[in-house]
Amino acid sequence: MLLFGAIHPVQAQVKPTSTDTTKKYANPGGVSAPGSKPFLKSKLFKAVAIPAVLITYGAITAQGDAGINHSERTFVQKQFRPVSTGFDNTLIIAPYFELAAVAIAGVESRNDRINTLLIIAKGEAIMLASTFAVKYIARETRPDGSDDLSFPSGHTAQAFLAASIVHTEFRDKSQWYGIGAYTIATSVAALRMINDKHWQSDVVAGAGFGILSAHLAYLSHRNRWGRKSIGRDVGMSPTYFGNGTPGMTISWRPSN
Repeated sequence: MLLFGAIHPVQAQVKPTSTDTTKKYANPGGVSAPGSKPFLKSKLFKAVAIPAVLITYGAITAQGDAGINHSERTFVQKQFRPVSTGFDNTLIIAPYFELAAVAIAGVESRNDRINTLLIIAKGEAIMLASTFAVKYIARETRPDGSDDLSFPSGHTAQAFLAASIVHTEFRDKSQWYGIGAYTIATSVAALRMINDKHWQSDVVAGAGFGILSAHLAYLSHRNRWGRKSIGRDVGMSPTYFGNGTPGMTISWRPSN
């Protein structure tokens, strides 16, 4: 006698598991987050590296009429005669005239004109606040003994701030714009030593403060006017009025 048993399929019962939705919208595109850049390759490091070296060197060698300051002053006095300090005062803003002249010539800068002016204003504020704060803290006597506000050189800081802005705005067009501006700034530093107004430590640190101020202005700047170009449709050109008086013509062409 054969017995046949019915075989019934057994269905496994799977208990549903709850889905974790706490990170549902953490990465909706499924793109892995980029790793953070090493500090040595960060924008902050690139912005402060060179100025920090210049300022540190200036602070270490700021010993008044001693050490390398004494030897550099002696060399300069033997090689050069003082010139009018009025030339120093004019030359410090010469890079800004270069900036304006290149813009008038139609060379497109990195930023539009309104944002460039905002960067200049921010850089000037940073430079003036930092240099004068250090001047009153350091109380370094000038080589000619006129006062105790020698370190760092404000004239040099101003010139290198302007030169750094020129370089940043036009370096994608030509490096020669920056070379010309930095040549002017270096001339200002040399004149301050020739006129016995600053030690070499003052001008080196001043260059550092100027470059640092420009870099921090760019690093902290956010285009509050959006991505659209503002100010590139504003034209400026020199002109002469009927009575022979020189002036400046400003034209604006609204974009569609």
